[in-house]
Amino acid sequence: MVNPASLLFVLIFFFAFSNAISIITPQPQESKSFKIQNTQTQSQSGRSSCSYTVTIKTSCSSVRFTRDRISISFGDAYGNQVYAPRIDDPYSRTFERCSTDTFQIRGPCTYKICYLYLLRSGYDGWKPETVNVYGPSSKVSFYYNTFVPNGVWYGFNLCNSNVVDDISGSTSTSSVAISK
Repeated sequence: MVNPASLLFVLIFFFAFSNAISIITPQPQESKSFKIQNTQTQSQSGRSSCSYTVTIKTSCSSVRFTRDRISISFGDAYGNQVYAPRIDDPYSRTFERCSTDTFQIRGPCTYKICYLYLLRSGYDGWKPETVNVYGPSSKVSFYYNTFVPNGVWYGFNLCNSNVVDDISGSTSTSSVAISK
């Protein structure tokens, strides 16, 4: 038989600590300080190039489709940055409501991807649900489920700033060709 005092203690302990524990889900943020780094091509930089598959699921509560210009940039804590200046295609109805679009992007090889930003320019609006990046050394998912504001880099930076501060001068960025 269970002692009522013990049961009461366990319940009080459970509720006290269950309120103290919370799951933190990062939310996308506007970044006024995010900048596209040097946009030299891979052949000019002499660095190796990698292929990334990016899938973007547009929310079912987004606008029917967008004609806005959409750019993407992602990278690692060591300054390796992949930049695609335009992944939208208004003629093929990319980013329709409730759809998933897949892009092949080439850019500098990265370590674990820890940041991703989207830039939307236009008047239609757009609400991505998730953005997944599959690369040679990582697979990462970023959960948006909110409208991307117009004209600002908007997304996630989950990099350890101590690592970024310790690295100097070894950054690489590439404008990339995209195939859908």
